[in-house]
Amino acid sequence: MPTTRPEAPSAGHGAQRPATSLQLYSINSHLEADLDGTLARLSGIGLRNVEAFAFVDRADELAEAFARHGIAAPTGHAMLVAKEVTREGVTTQVPSHAATFEAAKKLGMEFVIDPAVFDWSTREAVEATAAALNEAAKAAAEHGLRVGYHNHAWELSNTIDGVPALEFFAGLLDDEVVLEVDVYWAHIGGVDAPALLRRLGDRVKALHIKDGPQVQNPFLTDAPFDPSGLGQVPAGLGVIPLDAALVAAPSAEFAVIEFDHFDGDIFAAIATSFDYLENRA
Repeated sequence: MPTTRPEAPSAGHGAQRPATSLQLYSINSHLEADLDGTLARLSGIGLRNVEAFAFVDRADELAEAFARHGIAAPTGHAMLVAKEVTREGVTTQVPSHAATFEAAKKLGMEFVIDPAVFDWSTREAVEATAAALNEAAKAAAEHGLRVGYHNHAWELSNTIDGVPALEFFAGLLDDEVVLEVDVYWAHIGGVDAPALLRRLGDRVKALHIKDGPQVQNPFLTDAPFDPSGLGQVPAGLGVIPLDAALVAAPSAEFAVIEFDHFDGDIFAAIATSFDYLENRA
């Protein structure tokens, strides 16, 4: 399935505007209840790109549904570094790289992005994550794909040699490995997100776009993460420096709307974020 990208340049900057997308986890409960109806609502908003997740075991179903609604999935989230995940006391094996990349090709993806690795506290841990992604990149290349990494706040609040761990990590990656910088989490992690993006340069191929009030980094406590306490709002209505971040990342091909939690009409919030990205000056 071809990726839909706008042809109009970003106003005032001379660079092509990144294609607007949506991380589907934002509406997971709606997808589970009514896949076709939910995709129809996204299409009605104007979305032509989405970012898939948990797609390996349902690639055929998703590919057919996306095609019915004129939607492409140029990026997707899949665990590439971890071999198993534990949720609510239940441990499951992560799909193999081969299975992941085969599914990604069915969906027409360009980038398969690891959504989270949790240990960024030591040089050795960061080096191991970089090495694992570099190896995954070699396997992905055999399928015509590239791999990347998506950050939360802990990759910025942890430092290695005095720099944010994410930045140290970027220096260890092979050229083929990309970054999807979550601007919200970079800001909440305590860094100047636009300045970080300028330093990371053309390795940044996607941005996660979300907004909200200033809150403390929730990952600095032992309390379970509760996204309902973040107070996230549609893009452009909070304090996150999204305008400056978009300008600071001219190599970004995709601007991916995401909500970890939203109190209210999630589709209206997505539409507001979509309008912000499509119509920003």
